[in-house]
Amino acid sequence: MVTQEEFNKNIEDNVRKTVEKYKLLAHDEKIAVALSGGKDSILTLHMLNKFKEEYNLDLVAITIDEGISGYRNEGVEAARKNAEETGVKLIEKSFLEEFNFKLDDIFSFYKSACIPCGVFRRSLLNKTAYEVGASKIATGHNLDDEIQSFLMTFARADFRRFSKFGPKLDTIHKKLIPRIKPLWNLPEKDVGAWAVLNNIEVHFAECPYSHLSARSKIKGFLNKMESNRKGTKANILKSFDKTFQFEKKPASLYECKKCGEPSSMDICKACEMLEEIKGCLSG
Repeated sequence: MVTQEEFNKNIEDNVRKTVEKYKLLAHDEKIAVALSGGKDSILTLHMLNKFKEEYNLDLVAITIDEGISGYRNEGVEAARKNAEETGVKLIEKSFLEEFNFKLDDIFSFYKSACIPCGVFRRSLLNKTAYEVGASKIATGHNLDDEIQSFLMTFARADFRRFSKFGPKLDTIHKKLIPRIKPLWNLPEKDVGAWAVLNNIEVHFAECPYSHLSARSKIKGFLNKMESNRKGTKANILKSFDKTFQFEKKPASLYECKKCGEPSSMDICKACEMLEEIKGCLSG
């Protein structure tokens, strides 16, 4: 029987191994933690806070309120409480303040609410991290998240996106803050167990829009496979890490003519979608 102390040490050792193996952290740098209030982002915050003195890190947390009624408030409150407990400054942003609409107002314009949510959340997170001078954005993507994304991309034959996988992304534009994933090799179930065992306040509820996404179906499939054959998820990640290594070609990024954010086109996806949404709301 593993004790709570042993379990916590296993969690920390797992994260430390990922940090050291892939050189996720450097000394004397500012890291922005994408803090949703869910178990994964909160564990990421606590782990980086443990490494704060060792690496002399300047930590800041960013939480984004997408505007999901009956769901988002609890996550924001959990983010506030954990930021306060760790002594990390929390910056709060929202779709309503930034874009003048809530996700609830515009989700029906798209096949899945995850489409506009992902685009605007990434854009706002990157913009905020750049404004505060962060050199990296730490996200709570765990082992399950990574293989779900990998299989979705594989099924779509979207080979351009394979270069975005892995625990660390390279800097390709001065205004595009690279991401790191300290929980990259940590199973989701261990993250949940950590929160429960340590009585950490987290928001466990799933987004009410998540069941409409392809990710939800992939997640169910993988969980079923894992229950029938333990170790399936870890093997998929190992296969990806060893087999799907693509040469990283220099990326050609511009700055959006409307907002100035990094973009592969003259107009970034966020600005393009904003125009679409304005038309739908006024129509």
